[in-house]
Amino acid sequence: MRYNTVKDLIVWAEGFHKQMAQQYSEAADKTDNERMQMALTYLASQEIKMQKGLDDLFHDGADHSKVLETWFDESSEFPEPPELEQLADKSVTGSVDDITQVAIETHTRLQALYEHRALRARIEPEATFFTSLAQGHEAQVRKLVTNMQEFADI
Repeated sequence: MRYNTVKDLIVWAEGFHKQMAQQYSEAADKTDNERMQMALTYLASQEIKMQKGLDDLFHDGADHSKVLETWFDESSEFPEPPELEQLADKSVTGSVDDITQVAIETHTRLQALYEHRALRARIEPEATFFTSLAQGHEAQVRKLVTNMQEFADI
């Protein structure tokens, strides 16, 4: 779809986090390696937390409608969603380092998507909104790397 609202993008991102959480949970259920199970369970919980954070934008009592109802026009160069969908289908098996790389890549791609939207924003509240989301993902990656390293060191 060429024309989208910010709300469409947020709903899509919320679904993406839900999909990743399910994928991590399913992988945790299938592994016999306790360290991997803990790491995957942690990743699933973080994805659920991020999904809830996006969902809260619609129910937190604040009026985000000016931003959420903003339309944007993206040509076929619209970055990331097809690539992110492919990442969501990527295997989350192997070592803690392997699953860490998948998690980092997905968050980095989402961050790039939000940064792209911030740069192309038509109104300042939209730019601020997407900049905030991008910064949240940047912080999430730092936290994720630190915490996943602890699982690798166990």
